[in-house]
Amino acid sequence: MKIIIPSSDLRNKYNEVSKLTLEEQKPVYITVNGRGDTVLINQTVYEKQLAELELLRLLSEAEDSITKGDVIDAKKAFEKIRKELK
Repeated sequence: MKIIIPSSDLRNKYNEVSKLTLEEQKPVYITVNGRGDTVLINQTVYEKQLAELELLRLLSEAEDSITKGDVIDAKKAFEKIRKELK
């Protein structure tokens, strides 16, 4: 279930709201005059989501490379790396 609070709570009870984001590990929706305005999440949750998005981006790029046939055999790849490291 969504956690929704008015902007006045964010202003007047910041420490409680911050603690809530940490404990619940879910976004807190901030409203202004009863309308959605901002979403607040804990920094750890935010960084995890960024990492997940980056992983999805990399997987998508890899899938595109496979679809385009832009791949090489693993043995050849390791041989190439070994030669470059010498």
